Amino acid sequence: MANSEKFKDIVLPRHVGVIMDGNGRWAKKRGLPRYEGHREGAKTFRRIAEYASEIGIKNITFYAFSSENWKRPPQEVNAIMQLLREYLDEAERRQKENEEKGIRIRFIGDLSRLPEDIRKKIEEAQKLSEEKTKCTVSIAVNYGGRQEIVKAVRDIAEKARKGEIKPEDITEADIENCLYTAGIPDADLIIRPSGEKRLSNFLTWQSVYAEFYYTDVLWPDFTTDDFDKAILDFANRDRRFGGV
Repeated sequence: MANSEKFKDIVLPRHVGVIMDGNGRWAKKRGLPRYEGHREGAKTFRRIAEYASEIGIKNITFYAFSSENWKRPPQEVNAIMQLLREYLDEAERRQKENEEKGIRIRFIGDLSRLPEDIRKKIEEAQKLSEEKTKCTVSIAVNYGGRQEIVKAVRDIAEKARKGEIKPEDITEADIENCLYTAGIPDADLIIRPSGEKRLSNFLTWQSVYAEFYYTDVLWPDFTTDDFDKAILDFANRDRRFGGV
């Protein structure tokens, strides 16, 4: 059966969020430096992103590097930045292939703190894929949910200062339009591997009605079969959105 036919009879989540957790523990279990876990996790990211597109997921957001992750050892941070460079270089080399797959690449977060060469690569990657509509793959880098909401509030406050909007007229839609995820629906499903059961400042506003799926599988070991289990679990949830 083609992957595109796999879930034709169920309602798929419009937006899946993935917290890529467990890379360091994966490496430690094998006596490897932590950055080797991140390298293996990057391979899993590529595999799951392409698979999600194949089965019909329209939006998927991966938590790659949080605004708190700068506190990690410099060697580990530098390794993650290098993996990001490698991914962007690969995306450029595989431009034609990505075009055929209809994948749009989008980065969310405060990108201003990233090295200049990475920011330029991000800008180019987004530009090259901006017309694609099959699946939007968002990568959260230097991202924090609270940070994102503060940014939105500041943007709206500036509009109010300029007289473009009245405080009493501010709506949820106004806030959503100022988020990094503007134009993308709220998350329907959040997947967190590695056994942890917390949101960790990820898609704080957007996950208000999300279903959560937890698994003990460490991210580098996460497979397309594990992703299928999360999708099927989601399909069996009774989503009432506050109703009866």
